[in-house]
Amino acid sequence: MKPLPLGIFAAVLAFGADQALKYWMLYSLDIENRAPVQVLPFFDIRIAWNRGISYSLFIAENEWARMALLAVYALACFAFIIWMIRATSLLTGGALGLLVGGASGNALDRLRYGAVADFFHVHFGSFSPWGVFNMADIAIVAGVGLLMYESILVKDKTS
Repeated sequence: MKPLPLGIFAAVLAFGADQALKYWMLYSLDIENRAPVQVLPFFDIRIAWNRGISYSLFIAENEWARMALLAVYALACFAFIIWMIRATSLLTGGALGLLVGGASGNALDRLRYGAVADFFHVHFGSFSPWGVFNMADIAIVAGVGLLMYESILVKDKTS
């Protein structure tokens, strides 16, 4: 397999998993009308509408700001797709696909709902290191992590 087809597969998989889970949470589980569901002592499922980016930074409180965030998503996805087309490594292709799929899932939420739907809450008592997040966020973090891993791995090979 080449990097581009793997990247496309990863993007479709990340986007599809994110959107399917969001559909299930919002319409089948009806999480908006439930109290937080405790899955484990340190893990809850709840709804949080994020009108900004990570940790609700740069909150888009009006239509102009929401469109500006969508433009940032589009530019980032465009850059990642160009990079994915030029990728020579399977790891890079897959990682970039995860970034594109995750960013696309969150962008679609912003278009459909005006905010990103987040559900997963990991906490240790009242300490919540990651806030509330979704599958798209997991894909984005995994993509960044894989790119960092590869950059360290490649650097070590050349030393």
